[in-house]
This record gives sequence, structure tokens and C-alpha cells, in this order.
Amino acid sequence: MYGLTRSLLFQLSAERAHRLGMAGLHYLGRSRDLCESLREKALEGAPPGLAVEVAGLRFAHPVALAAGLDKDAEAVDGLFACGFSAVEIGTLTPRPQPGNPSPRLFRLPEHRAVINRMGFNNHGATQAAARLRMQTWRPGPLGVNIGKNKDTPLEQAVDDYVACVDALAPLGDYVVVNASSPNTPGLRKLQEPEQLGQLLGAVQERLATVAPGKPLFLKIAPDLSPEAVDEVVDVARAQKLAGLIATNTTVARPFEHPLAKEAGGLSGAPVREPANAVIRRAWLRSGGALPIIGVGGVFTAQDVYEKLRAGASVVQVYTGFIYEGPGMVGNILPALATLLARDGYKQVRDVIGAEHRKPGASN
Repeated sequence: MYGLTRSLLFQLSAERAHRLGMAGLHYLGRSRDLCESLREKALEGAPPGLAVEVAGLRFAHPVALAAGLDKDAEAVDGLFACGFSAVEIGTLTPRPQPGNPSPRLFRLPEHRAVINRMGFNNHGATQAAARLRMQTWRPGPLGVNIGKNKDTPLEQAVDDYVACVDALAPLGDYVVVNASSPNTPGLRKLQEPEQLGQLLGAVQERLATVAPGKPLFLKIAPDLSPEAVDEVVDVARAQKLAGLIATNTTVARPFEHPLAKEAGGLSGAPVREPANAVIRRAWLRSGGALPIIGVGGVFTAQDVYEKLRAGASVVQVYTGFIYEGPGMVGNILPALATLLARDGYKQVRDVIGAEHRKPGASN
């Protein structure tokens, strides 16, 4: 059924189709009964063994929604109705900003990919906070992804992240520092060890005041060298982060395409392996001690399974949801359970990082 809907949506510009889809999910969210019914149907194929726990948060299964789709917390209930174990909103900035000029979102169906240079377009942390306060149904963890305004100098970036923590951290179940978007000039410099340590230290300090015990994650780029991944992991552990989200979009263009020269971050199938490589490196550097939420190129149960085996505890989707539609979670879960059973795993937690263990070894 979604095939027809997608073909119609794909006749529209990517951003217009996105707005239309978000509007539909927003209106769906107005019916609590319908949302609950649809979520129950989506999770019919999720046996108890698919549940995982990360940073003290329970995920009904390992398939969650990444930030970027619902930047302003407009469709949280509708997205939970699709069956996601968690929903992450944002990226949010302290002040509203329009983002980059249009066109800024491009589909590449031949590669099951998207290029975006949205530029943290959002209505600001205060408006999102107001929406979250009105929320009455939260069947899974809700993450809040935060960043800095484009016109905030890099040396003052900490102030923006802290302001977002003040406004949003008490209302979410976990917080994500986004220092890896390629669409805010200079932002990725915040992944460098010294600046990253200062940023995370300031955010952790404010979190301890406004939302004690709230888990803090860092979202990193797929374009980091292996040595840079090691440095990020070391800083994350020194700052006692709850975990990493690996990865954001890539600036690489591993194919020829008329749109390949468009500036922005590439997501979708071409990012699968680069993201997996970062997950593997981060897992190995931390010895499996730093939880990882994997994201990048997830369309099928096999894609989820690969990221779990590489070291992710939870896997987020974004571009896959655009191509696969609202039935995506319901299709993945039974197939994921089959993959686990095929390889002798009774629970998702048993397969996390499995490719790094010797045959016959256990957690």
C-alpha cells in the first residue's frame, strides 16, 4: 500500500513531500486510541527477547527513529504509532532559525539515498518544549537532539548547547549533543578532542543541575578517521557519557549521480558501511563499555542485525523510513527475530558486538 503512496509523494519535491508526511503524522497523533491500536499492530511480531536496555532506558526492540525527521516535536505520537521503540526529535537550537535556502533536500532513488543541507531549520527550543509539556502518551524513550544556532560563533557554541539543556533536558528521556552535522559551518570542529571535552563537560555540568541522571549521548560523523574515532571515544568515556550515536550523514559521494555535486550530508544505503566501520571502531576502542546507537543505511532486518553484531545496542532509521514507509518497523521485527533464532540467539542483547567475539564466547 505504501508503494502507491510513495510514488505519489515522490512526484512532489522532497521537502514538500516531507511536510505533507509530517502533517499526516501530526493529525494521526490527535487520536490516542488510533495511535495505540496502530502501535500494537506494529509490535505484534516483537517477542520479549527483542527488548534492550541502554543507559537505564528500556527499548521494546532495537529499531528507533533518528533525529532529523521531526525537528520540532510535531508528530511524536504519530511516529510512536508506527512502532518505533524510541523517537528522537531535533536538531533543536536555542533560537528559531529558517535553515538554508531551498532547494535543500534531494532524493536519489537509484541509490536509496537522500542529500540534505537543511541547516538545523527549527522553531527553537522554547516552542518544542511547549509541545513536549502537552504530551500525554510516551510508550518509549524520547530523545532530544540539540545544536547551536548558525550565527553563534564557534567559541560561544557551549552557551547554545547549555541553553537547549535548560529548555529541553527535563522534558526528554535522553539528550544528544549534535556536533557532527555538515550543514552548520564549522560545527564538526567541535569533535576535536579539546573542544569536545569542554563542550561535553559544560553540558554534563548543566544536566546534573536541571535534569540529574539524564543520559547524554554524542552524535558523531561517519567521516572521522579511525584515529579520530578513538579520540572521540576516549573523550566520551572521560566525560562519562551514556553512549555514542554513530553516525550522522556523510560529505562523501561514493557514486556518480546528477545530484552528487549538491552540497550537504548524504544519508541512506551508501552510508551503511561507513557507519558500520565507525561502530566497529568505537566498540573496539571502548572494549564494548560505551553503548552505541547505530544509524546509517538501515532498510531491512539484515541491516539492523549487522549493526547489532558490529556493536550497536539500538539502531535508528531515517532515510529508510522515507523509502519503506510507516509499515517499516512491523516488517523488520519478525524478520529480525528469525535472524536471531537462526544463529542461536534468544535475546538481542546476546548479539550486540557478536562479530568481535570468538565463536562460542558469550557476553
